[in-house]
Formats: sequence, C-alpha cells, structure tokens
Amino acid sequence: MLIILLPSVLLTSLLSGVFGMAGGMLLMGMLLVLFSVEKAMFVHGVAQFASNGWRAVLWWRYISWRVFRGYALGAALVMTVATTAQVTPSRPVVMLMLGAAPFVAFMLPSRLQLNVERKGHPFVCGSTCMAIQMFSGVSGPLLDTFFVRSAMDRRQVVSTKAAVQTLSHALRMAFFGWVIAVAESPISTSQAVLVVVCAIAGTSASKLILDRITDVNFRLVTQHLVLVLGAGYCAAGGWLLF
Repeated sequence: MLIILLPSVLLTSLLSGVFGMAGGMLLMGMLLVLFSVEKAMFVHGVAQFASNGWRAVLWWRYISWRVFRGYALGAALVMTVATTAQVTPSRPVVMLMLGAAPFVAFMLPSRLQLNVERKGHPFVCGSTCMAIQMFSGVSGPLLDTFFVRSAMDRRQVVSTKAAVQTLSHALRMAFFGWVIAVAESPISTSQAVLVVVCAIAGTSASKLILDRITDVNFRLVTQHLVLVLGAGYCAAGGWLLF
C-alpha cells in the first residue's frame, strides 16, 4: 500500500504546487482505490493539509486575514451541520462530486461576479467550498472562481488560498478521523508522517517548475487538466452508481 501511496502523494503534491488544484483531484481518485471513502478522505486531508500548510508558511506575510476570517466562519457553519447530521458520502457520490466540481466552477455565469474581496463573499466561499469538500474532498476549481476577479497579486492569492484550504483540510481530517476511529482502524503515526514528508517534498519541488512555465501555458494546462479529470470521474461515478 505504501509503495503506491507515497509516490502518489509526492507526485500529486508536485502537481498541486504547479497548477494549484489538479493534484488534489487526482490523489483523491487514487485513494478511493486503496481505502474506504472515510479513510480516503482522512488520508487525503493529511496530505493536502501538509501541502497547503507548507505553502501558507512560506508566504504567510501575504495572507489576507480578513478573507481568512470570513471563510473560517462559513466553513465552521458547514462543519457544525455535518457533525450534527453525521452524513458520510458513498464511493459513487464522491466520484460524481469530484467530476462535477470543475464543470460547475467553469459554467458559473459571469453575472454572479464572485469576488472574495467583496463584503460577505468570504463567508459564502467558506460555506460552499467546505460543503463540496465534505462530499468530494476537493474544492479547488470552485475556490478559484472567488479569487479570479480579486485585485490581489499572485503572492496574496497563493498564500490566502493555501491558508483557507489548510483550515478546510484540518476540519475534514478531524471529522473523518473521528468517523474511522469509531468504524475502523486509522492509519498509523509513522504512515501519516511519511505522507506529510512526501507532500512537503512535492510542494517544495514544484517551485522549480512553476518558475519556468508561462502564465498562458499555466492557465491552458490547468483548465484542460481538471476538465479531463472531471470527465473521467463522472464516468467512473456513473458506472459505480448504475
């Protein structure tokens, strides 16, 4: 299991560090093959918490704390509801949500004008992204729609996105960690440490690639990559469901 898990975490963290979102989608699909939904959610949370947390540490001076506070309130509301309802998704639902997320994000009408710097938008961002994370493990494509129209520079965007996603993954880890502690045996401490090390290594290495690609190629590859992954997950989820 570790022979598959650790290289997957390393490579997908590298991918996330370069393109910002596709790595998390790919890793979640891999983990669903190895584990139950609950354990996949937990392990994915560990890896993404380490990856995003390390980016937040590297760029902490540029984090917009006003956005972070609003996001945290929205995420906390969703977690309160999820903890009370005790709802966990099935494997087909996770696959379908993973697949649908990027298409929903790209199909949002421009008139909605989502902007994380507008009053109330951080709260909406936190609540919607946390809800999607609880059912699919990934909210990167939707999160991007809240930042794309902001006046933040690239360092503020990278750092603030990393900070809010670190919070989301921590909350998801806590929820699914409790679920698997009750229903099945969690991963060991040594396994968790290895996952964290691989995530940080992949994130650190991504800077070497990110510095060498152009903005045009960055946007082009990112959009096509997440849509291809989304289509694949929709097909897999539909197959499992029907």
